[in-house]
Parts: sequence; C-alpha cells; structure tokens
Amino acid sequence: MAGHGAQEHPHGADRLCAAGDRVYSRAVRRGRVPRRDAEPVPCLLELALLHPDPDDMDWLVPTSPQEVMTRLLRGVHDEVSASQRRVGSAVEAFEWYADLGRLLQTPAGTESTAIRVLDGLSRIQAAMDEATQACTTEVLTVQPGGIRREHELSEGLHRALALRGRGVRMRDLYTHVARHGQGLLNYLELMGDAVEARTLDEVIDRLILFDRTVAFIPANTDRTMALELRHPALISYLVTVFERLWRLAIPLTAPLPDTGIEGISHREQSIAALLAEGHQDAVIAERLGISVRTARAHIARLSETLGAASRTQLGVRIAQAGLDGSPRGAPPPVMLPGRESPTAR
Repeated sequence: MAGHGAQEHPHGADRLCAAGDRVYSRAVRRGRVPRRDAEPVPCLLELALLHPDPDDMDWLVPTSPQEVMTRLLRGVHDEVSASQRRVGSAVEAFEWYADLGRLLQTPAGTESTAIRVLDGLSRIQAAMDEATQACTTEVLTVQPGGIRREHELSEGLHRALALRGRGVRMRDLYTHVARHGQGLLNYLELMGDAVEARTLDEVIDRLILFDRTVAFIPANTDRTMALELRHPALISYLVTVFERLWRLAIPLTAPLPDTGIEGISHREQSIAALLAEGHQDAVIAERLGISVRTARAHIARLSETLGAASRTQLGVRIAQAGLDGSPRGAPPPVMLPGRESPTAR
C-alpha cells in the first residue's frame, strides 16, 4: 500500500495533492477522521501528517500544522546549507584549476574562453559591460553581504538600465538583512517589474549569470580578481544552484516567516542554528551579512530569552528549543566556541 501511494502521490508535505489537502484539513478541523477516509490518500500517512489514534485504531489524528511548518522550515534550512557547501567546494575547485591553467604553455596572444581570469577592476568592468551588451533575455545575480549601500548599487546601475531598456528580465538574491536598506528599495522602485528580488538567511558568494551562457564569480577575497566562466557544464551547475536557492528564497515583498517561538526573531533563529554548528561570532556575522557587534547583540538577546547564563548553557538551551534543527527535549551537551558569557560586551 505504501509503495502504491507513493507512485500515485509523488509529493511532499509542502505540496499536498487535492485529495490529501481535503482529508488533512478535515482532520485538523474535527480532531480526527475515520481510517477509511484516508485510504485513497496514503500519502498522508507516509508523510506523517496523519497517524493512528492510540485510543481507537480505526481513527486517525492529524499532526499539528505548527509541527508540520517546523519540519518544513528545518528541511529548507538543511537544503540551503547543503547547496552552499557544494557551491563553496566548486568555487575552490574552479580557483585550483584556474591556477593550474596558468601553468599551461599557450601560444602568445591566445586565451582560454571556457575559464578566463580577470585581473583588476578595470578588466572586470570591461568584461561585465561586454556581457551586458550581448545579453538579450535574463540576468541572474546573487549579492551576498548586508545592506546594499547607494554607491554599491549605483556602480552597476548603468548596466541594469541598459538591460531594462532591452526588455531583459533580472532576478536578484540577497540576504534577509538587505531588506532594511532604503537604497535597495529605491533601486527596485526605479527598475520596476524588470527586476524581481528575493532573500535568504544566507547566500553563496557573488554570482552574475548572463543568458545562461556566461557567469562571473570572485577569484579572491577582495574581489580584485574574477573568473569569467563560459564552460557549459559549469554554467549549467551554477544555474541549477541559483534556481534551487531561488525556490527556497522569500520574495522581498513578503514578510519573513514567524519562528513560532515567543521572543525569538527570525534572525536570532538563524544565529542559533549557526551557533549550534560551532561557528565563531565573526563567521556568523559574515554569513548573515551583519556586523560582529550586531551578531553579539542578537546572541545576548537570545541568551536572555532562553535563560542562558553562559555560552555552554546557551548551546544546551538552543538544543532544547529545537533551534539547532533537532527535535525538542533531548539536547546533547553542546560547547559553543567564543566568549564565555554571551551577554559580555
């Protein structure tokens, strides 16, 4: 029965079939449903949205919608983290192969077109302008960091306006922190429906894709060097990463989801998850696009809300609250790195 149901209902809890939606909604409203009502939708049992009533096995009771939402958010976080790790490994591999490529003896005046190393801001800008002029359909970008400053947005404004004038569609991914910048809001208002923006807790390093044929990524930490990628396999991989992140991201016009835990903001939930992974304050700040001072202020509020008096105790409280992605109630002893007192200034 389970295999048959999986074939006829190939979906997850985030996209129930119409029949499953009706039965689950009825179970939530009434508190339970007869087992025979769920026979046409075995997906509800397979997805643990319904389970047998211990008092009467002929009836099924629903898993609470709040618990289902928590499960979905945990899955989204895991998928984003996995995608970011794969992209980070790929970028390191690109840089390694690019370094090896410099050792190849190539005829004077020739240059590989699959991967080009652009050394210097002027060369990067020239290559970006060339790609902008050739672009005809779409641009996909990932913009890490925090609030976008006016001068950062104005640097590429001439390219964005040129693209909009030719009817090119643009999709931009930012961190949630970017929502608080008036400069970004002004930019999006200026660009109108030519640009669609979404946000995530964390994004990968900077990426710009033109027409799914050429991509630009940083080649060093200060971004004075870049890789221009035209290899079809690399482009296809980067497009896949972008589309998965885009699907998980939240439109800029939509509010961030509530954490479901009183006194814990969405950002503090993200910080708690990174703390549970063992990251230092500076790493957390960089990944979320905030300052170290802001990160520590959130950690202090998180400690106060959870009643933790030390960094070690904060780790335990995070696990107990399920903020580390594990079920509540059975926390392992967690030692978080960094300063002993989370409330220390």
